[in-house]
Amino acid sequence: MDKTKNIKSGQEQAVASWINYLNQERLDQLTKALNKEQLNLNEAMATINETLNKISVDIVNNGKGRGGVKGMHGFIAEVSECGIGNAREQIVGKAPIYTWINDDGPADLQRGNILIQQKFASSGNHLSLCAIRQHLHMYPYFLDEDGVYVIPKDHYDKIKWLLSIPEEKANKMPTSTGEFSLKQWKEVHKFFEEGDIPLEKVEPSKLRYDEVQKDTYEETFSKEVDSLKKTNKERVAHAKEEAAPKLSEGVKATVVSAGIEGASSLCLEINKKRKEGKKLEDFNGDDWKDIAGATGKGTLKGGIRGASIYTLSNYSATPAAVASAIVTASFGVADQVYQLKQGQIDEQTFIENSEMLCLDASISALSSFAGQVLIPVPVIGAVIGNTVGTMMYQIAKDNFSSYEQKIFEEYRKSICLVDKELNEQYQEFVDEMGKDMQIFMELLDKAFAPDISLAFEGSIELAKSCGVPTDEILDSKDKVAAYFLD
Repeated sequence: MDKTKNIKSGQEQAVASWINYLNQERLDQLTKALNKEQLNLNEAMATINETLNKISVDIVNNGKGRGGVKGMHGFIAEVSECGIGNAREQIVGKAPIYTWINDDGPADLQRGNILIQQKFASSGNHLSLCAIRQHLHMYPYFLDEDGVYVIPKDHYDKIKWLLSIPEEKANKMPTSTGEFSLKQWKEVHKFFEEGDIPLEKVEPSKLRYDEVQKDTYEETFSKEVDSLKKTNKERVAHAKEEAAPKLSEGVKATVVSAGIEGASSLCLEINKKRKEGKKLEDFNGDDWKDIAGATGKGTLKGGIRGASIYTLSNYSATPAAVASAIVTASFGVADQVYQLKQGQIDEQTFIENSEMLCLDASISALSSFAGQVLIPVPVIGAVIGNTVGTMMYQIAKDNFSSYEQKIFEEYRKSICLVDKELNEQYQEFVDEMGKDMQIFMELLDKAFAPDISLAFEGSIELAKSCGVPTDEILDSKDKVAAYFLD
């Protein structure tokens, strides 16, 4: 048997296996990232639904309204700020940071160590500043204890705009449109010039004043759900982009492959000279010229191999072992073409040699597949599988009679047939899994819908689809009451 050929074949499949390992690592990271993003979305949606339920039950209370007609929106604003703020943290993989204090004390919310008093007041067109002044009068120590005031986003934006207008310009600005009020401008400037409440102690809410009213908060949360889903899609797209094949990784595969094959060619050529009976100290200029030529040729082939395998395995869904076999066969056939043009072989020999080169490469790839399955350690399994498979094939090719070779060929054809059937079955399985996953995701969206009645129906359908026994599903008010109260 040709040991040199076996060594070269093993080295080639080792490179292919290593590149395949790089690809798989990248895909594994993508899978983890996608699972994490789905978990983030689920947690954010759960927070939104929990917040909506809290507003409905604890604040609106079937129209009774905590805080009365004039004060209800303030409590809605507090709970909304907390829930939406936490959901926005969760959608990007962070922990919730807001807590609703709900004790009628000096602070409404807590964000880490920061206490927040939220003021949503529109009376008198004071942009919530009078409400802040009144609160500080009641709790003069509030700002000294890491407290901040949060006002509606539109109020805060208006304050920032008014503060940016100098007095000379303000005295000339028209007031007929209602957009600008000189009285309001003076009030805002006076408020912050007094200095006891600096602007840095006033923050904008995530919501506008009109978004937290009794008749508008549900629409506000519906828009927030759309925004969270958009963020999730953007992060998923970014994760896929990060996991896509990269030029730098392709260059790395090319360089490493070139180095490995060049080093392999160097060692094999030196070994060849040594087998001829020459010692290293006896190598002459021609010997080193042969060694340098073989090394350069191997390095060039290795670079082409690395680049080709990386490209084929990432952009054409070709397994790395097959990609390496294609490259190897291409090099061999190209050499046969050269020999044919030089008249060193005839057409029949050219065809026979080309067929044998392609078959050798195919057996190498098939052996690497088997080795990687039996020995699931990157590179090692491929090398061992390739060596054993190639040796067995060479024994059959070189030593068996035509009858045994015929059996071997029939076996190879049967393996190809089985492989085709398995591929068809696998594709059917993937298609079915895709359909089931689509149905499951639709049920999941319905189960976590902002609408409580729709979410209730969705939860029932989701439970049924997951195989929960019918008698254990809380599908009626009576069952729900019995489960929690009995």
